[in-house]
Amino acid sequence: MNEISKNDEIKKLIVSNKQFGVILKICLIIGIIVISGFIVYYIFKPEPGYITFGILNEEQKAEKYPTEASINENISFYLTVGNYLDRDFRFLFMIKKGNSSTILTSTTGSNGSLYLKLGNFTLNPDEYNIYGEYNISFSEVGENQIIIAELWQISKSNEIKFYNILWLRLNITV
Repeated sequence: MNEISKNDEIKKLIVSNKQFGVILKICLIIGIIVISGFIVYYIFKPEPGYITFGILNEEQKAEKYPTEASINENISFYLTVGNYLDRDFRFLFMIKKGNSSTILTSTTGSNGSLYLKLGNFTLNPDEYNIYGEYNISFSEVGENQIIIAELWQISKSNEIKFYNILWLRLNITV
């Protein structure tokens, strides 16, 4: 009897191992199919496009921005836009002045005072351009004076929609 129970246990163990092997093979096949689906999706899915927006200093470089200026001293800068979408990009700039009480948000722009509005530029896909030279000055002494550059998209129906904002903070002295 002892011999029979050992044989039964061995048979049950062999059957159990076969069932485990079948379940393991099914899981591996499902895993390979799922991973292959992700790979195919990643290969054929186009990367989303984007727009670059920047401020350059008076030497047309993205470095050594002014942090201090005197009253009525011209601060020169350039704006850059790059279109890496799969379509044309129409836009305009709003250049504003602000101070320490100016609210800057990345979703709606700012409440700074409008200094200059430049409009209706179009960039083709994979095109980059430098716009400017723009000069702005401040007539009052103060810390935390702000030059604000806003990028606004112009839709096909000529609606204007906020797109991006950049700013430079300055201390204005006598």
